[in-house]
Amino acid sequence: MPVPQKEGPRANRDIRGVREVQLIDQDGQNRGIIPFFDAMKVAEEAGLDLVEIAPNSTPPVCKILDYGKYRFLEQKKQAEARKKQKTVEVKEIKLRPGIDKHDYDTKMKAVRRFFEEGDKVKLTMRFRGREMAHTDLGMRLLEKVKAETSELAKVELEPAMEGRQMVMILAPR
Repeated sequence: MPVPQKEGPRANRDIRGVREVQLIDQDGQNRGIIPFFDAMKVAEEAGLDLVEIAPNSTPPVCKILDYGKYRFLEQKKQAEARKKQKTVEVKEIKLRPGIDKHDYDTKMKAVRRFFEEGDKVKLTMRFRGREMAHTDLGMRLLEKVKAETSELAKVELEPAMEGRQMVMILAPR
């Protein structure tokens, strides 16, 4: 049965198949290329671990440090990176060709707020019944939206018909 691989870099006796290593001591000083067992001896005398930092270089680079503390700091960095990561959501605004001025202004206020939050906006123009004969009204309305948001957003998907609705996607600049 194959031995399961551990997460993270190899340390101490897990470093196998290596005769010499490029050693960096606990003070950050480069000790040069030395035999692996001498490096292990130096780490044990310091009461620390020998951790393989760059396994693909020739010879591999190993550093003397506290492995538990190193793992803890790496996990902390990863958690911090995950916290700062933001997923871009696509918010949808539904319009109709005969939308009233006040309703239009309210929807545009929401569109601007979505751009400030860093989200994309999908504008959906719905046509019902006889409105299908006047798709040019919907096109004009979406062009108006595009013109009003030109300094805040760029068009990711030009207005296009999808069945009974016209769709346009805007992304923040």
